[in-house]
Amino acid sequence: MKGYKTILLPKLTTILAGLGENIKFARLRRKLTAEQVAERAGISRSTLWQVEKGLPSVSMGTYAQVLFVLGLENDLSEVGKDDVLGRKLQDAELVVGRRAPKK
Repeated sequence: MKGYKTILLPKLTTILAGLGENIKFARLRRKLTAEQVAERAGISRSTLWQVEKGLPSVSMGTYAQVLFVLGLENDLSEVGKDDVLGRKLQDAELVVGRRAPKK
């Protein structure tokens, strides 16, 4: 959608910036140029630059593609693996609300 800008909370902005920085460092450790990674990921260099800056306007699929090129795609499967809060809520057996009945 053109003209739409994602607005994030400051904490999320910091997290995304850290993710982008980690991606950049992973690329540099592998001695890959931005051109090489962008070509292998099927994106432009400017999009890779946006990924490495952690911009929220870049799709999750693009982040995943870059991680795949760097051999880090399995890190995505670790998201939510140790969901401490979720497990505590599950253990407390809290009742999940049901949808309101249709009229």
